[in-house]
Amino acid sequence: MRYLAQEPVWRGKIAGLCVALLLTVGMIAERAVANAEGPQDSVRSFYAVLLTTMKTGPTLGQSGRYARLAPVVDRVFDVPSMTRLAIGSSWATVPPAQQQQLTEAFRHYIAATYADRFDSYSGEQLQVTGEQPYNADVIVQTKIVKSNGEPTTLNYLMRQNQGSWHISDVYLDGSISQLAVQRSEFNSILRRDGGWPGHGVEPQGRPAEPWRSQGVLARTGGGPCRPVPPSASCRWS
Repeated sequence: MRYLAQEPVWRGKIAGLCVALLLTVGMIAERAVANAEGPQDSVRSFYAVLLTTMKTGPTLGQSGRYARLAPVVDRVFDVPSMTRLAIGSSWATVPPAQQQQLTEAFRHYIAATYADRFDSYSGEQLQVTGEQPYNADVIVQTKIVKSNGEPTTLNYLMRQNQGSWHISDVYLDGSISQLAVQRSEFNSILRRDGGWPGHGVEPQGRPAEPWRSQGVLARTGGGPCRPVPPSASCRWS
């Protein structure tokens, strides 16, 4: 009789252990899938969000497109590494607190640039076409194809960090480094808008002015937007 009285208790414990085991197996499987994501998968996940944002771009507006793109930029781009390269050799002299502010400013810069350049949709296709090794990294090859079939090549330099693949540079037409272009623009904006000399951060400890303004491209000194493709985005230079 005592055994019969204890049987429901043991059944409850066994059921609880089974549930815990299933949850553990599920978490391990989820991590394995995340770690198995290749460089092309990272670019595809970025393009999926970008294409959805383009299709609702006019309705979302600049700030809405930025809000959609900022999280995926943070997840897919190697922003800390790109910031170090954008600042250049003076990075080592920047105090850690200002390094963090610059990294955050560059994160805003990337997201705002995409939000501005990919602001609408007219039948474009964002295609991931392949990959090739590049030393220890991988270059993912993609095309933006206009509705009339005209393609624009955008290749992504992918670098593995802690088991995940991140974008560390973008090449227009397969050869023009956007990080090199961004380095010039980023430093120019910081200097022009009252950045802390040598550090590009205001003495009050805030990111320099362009990140509080509406859009970044309007402050880069260029003329009117010249889109590539014409219906979807401003050119990359």
